[in-house]
Amino acid sequence: MNGSLPPNKPQNQPPRPNTPPKKGFNPLWIYLLMGAAFLYVWLNYNGFEPVKTEWQEVKEQMLPQNDVERLTIITNQDRIEVFIRKEKLEKYTDRLGNTPPKTGPHFFFINQTEFAVYKTVETFNEACEAGERTDDRIVKIETDTRYNYFARAMEWLMFPLILVFIWFIFFRRMTRNMGGGSFGGGGGIFSVGRSKAQLFDKDNKNKVTFKDIAGLEEAKVEVMEIVDFLKNPQKYTNLGGKIPKGALLVGPPGTGKTLLAKAVAGEADVPFFSMSGSDFVEMFVGVGASRVRDLFRQAKEKAPCIVFIDEIDAVGRARSRNNGFTSNDERENTLNQLLTEMDGFGSNSGVILLAATNRADVLDGALMRAGRFDRQIHVDLPELKERYEIFKVHLRGLKLIAGFDVDFLAKQTPGFSGADIANVCNEAALIAARKNKADIDKQDFLDAIDRIVGGLERKSKIISAEEKRTIAYHEAGHATVSWWLEHANPLLKVTIIPRGRALGAAWYLPEERQITTFEQLLDEMTATLGGRAAEELTFNKISTGAINDLEKVTKQAYAMVAYFGMSDKIGNISYYDSSGQQEYNFKHPYSEKTAELLDTEVKRLIDASYKRAKSILAKHRKGFIQLAELLLEREVIFSEDLVQLFGNRPTAADSDKPRPAGKGKKEKGDKEAPAKAKETPPSDGQQSIF
Repeated sequence: MNGSLPPNKPQNQPPRPNTPPKKGFNPLWIYLLMGAAFLYVWLNYNGFEPVKTEWQEVKEQMLPQNDVERLTIITNQDRIEVFIRKEKLEKYTDRLGNTPPKTGPHFFFINQTEFAVYKTVETFNEACEAGERTDDRIVKIETDTRYNYFARAMEWLMFPLILVFIWFIFFRRMTRNMGGGSFGGGGGIFSVGRSKAQLFDKDNKNKVTFKDIAGLEEAKVEVMEIVDFLKNPQKYTNLGGKIPKGALLVGPPGTGKTLLAKAVAGEADVPFFSMSGSDFVEMFVGVGASRVRDLFRQAKEKAPCIVFIDEIDAVGRARSRNNGFTSNDERENTLNQLLTEMDGFGSNSGVILLAATNRADVLDGALMRAGRFDRQIHVDLPELKERYEIFKVHLRGLKLIAGFDVDFLAKQTPGFSGADIANVCNEAALIAARKNKADIDKQDFLDAIDRIVGGLERKSKIISAEEKRTIAYHEAGHATVSWWLEHANPLLKVTIIPRGRALGAAWYLPEERQITTFEQLLDEMTATLGGRAAEELTFNKISTGAINDLEKVTKQAYAMVAYFGMSDKIGNISYYDSSGQQEYNFKHPYSEKTAELLDTEVKRLIDASYKRAKSILAKHRKGFIQLAELLLEREVIFSEDLVQLFGNRPTAADSDKPRPAGKGKKEKGDKEAPAKAKETPPSDGQQSIF
């Protein structure tokens, strides 16, 4: 050792004076004082409470037997305590307990007549003195005043303690629910301005990966590319490319947009922030913008990362051009802040925004431009092959019968979303369990599809014989007309069992197509009006049961004339607004004369389809009546029964082809229907009577 100082100690520092360190207050003394106080109370408390008695018993039994040593009158409590002589305690052992204390009081009674007590005791003492008794037999009377200092202190402290309790329970909970932190820090009072986003990192246990998602192959490719951007950024930046700033998932409800985002969170090895669009909107002014700033601040700190906003239409709706009398719109302020954070003067390098909505038509144009959402990923309803893959995923945990045909289920569910398919599988399992089956078979899935599309069977619903006959002929009319039309959807089954709100229904298997021709729309209208036509031909009267059919036909006819340009008199004009924003605030973008022409053309289309349905029923009246009577007998018939009655479904050359006069034809593929007209919900394959 060379005697050098340790490296951490400065060599030129003068030696410190040898002063003992200051000792702070030791909280152990508080516990010692509390223990001493408890010990004192325990030693001075005999653990005995006096027994309540009555003055009459003291006067007539205890005093004459010379058992009372003294009486203590508590002046401020209307209470008199009785002390029994030590040598007399054995008499009261049963009443006072096994080991009554030698020190009292032993009994007490309520002071009702204090003067009577004094007078009785004086009389007793005088009798003792007259009988030359000793002094120890004389009863003493004492007075005392007792105060409950603890109760008095609690009276003064009760209100402050209640206030402290309210603050501790409610205000602390409110602070925690609103983001935590102190009152003055972060996002203002109670930290309401802090972001509510949930953070998922690579250590998250509940992960959803792309293997858990069936179908959506194109959407998965686009989303996986975003994950690859974050994992291998040099692969793209070496070629001069830039990482996209945002991607918008667009599609109908239940198609798996949020599930794709969960898969991104499970696949990416970067932080993932998730929140809903409604979390930005709050009753306090400025909270939404503050939460947007806090969200992107946290994201920049953890970059590279992904920020996911579900249902972004709650905060990203198009800004109004006329706010009326409102001077401040909280939602628009939040949107403006979101636009600035996504692509403003600040840099968001390494932060990718992922959002989902089923209302892309109402989003603001500034939000949709390149530089904010660089790409839109469309998540549509699954096709046949995709439905097959989705069914395989949801059937993993179900106990199916041997040799179950999954392909059959995919063909029976056109227009079903992924959420609908999951619901079908769950309902099939419940139906099989309700029937006490060991396995789930094909019929359980068919019943589940009927349950979801049409509602619960109501066999107990009271229907008169006449109403039942009307319903049977109505549904037979639908089935007959659709059977003899080339472009009508193939029939699956017809039933007159009430289900949900419907008294009867006919199930069809819609063809999966992206565009629809004029002939196809016309055949669908004719088949829909077959029920009303059957009622008029058979009973020479009509009923209210066709309200659903008439509503569907009217909307379809207006769409053909006003949207699709399928009328010679209107021409190739469409009044359809795909944005849904009504930019010019017109009630109708056409004149009153054009409105009359639209009504005339719609009525002409519907009348021609109705006459065509009546002619088909009249031509095949025999088979139509047999079908209705068979439906009355069985209540449910299938397409095989129609084959036995009418033969095989006619081809294009044999089907009824009359067309309303004065109507121009459209070439196939000439015009694509708007997005809203292409969507085919599960209930479209059903004609119902309400």
